[in-house]
Amino acid sequence: MSSLCTEASSVLAFAGWILTFFKIAIPLLIIGLGMFDFGKAVVSSKDDEIKKSAKTLMYRAIAGVVIFFVPSLVVWLFSTISDFNNAADETNFKKCKECILTPWSCSNS
Repeated sequence: MSSLCTEASSVLAFAGWILTFFKIAIPLLIIGLGMFDFGKAVVSSKDDEIKKSAKTLMYRAIAGVVIFFVPSLVVWLFSTISDFNNAADETNFKKCKECILTPWSCSNS
């Protein structure tokens, strides 16, 4: 008997690779844009520009943290919900969790 997570493991692994890419690219992008904005503000020597770039960097950092932790939060939420369901197949959920959070260790078996 095959389960949904086993049958969709390649799709879930692909989604996991995309999430992993975003977890790496977004912090790098935030750092790069923050350095660029601060450099531009410092060169202009205007206090308002520096404050504005600091506020923008703060919003970008918050967005980056949210994007970084959303997949883990969703998996935690589903694991909490599945704990209340006695009929849930725990190994099936573990397969989904493995494919989303660690796509490099997701096997098709």
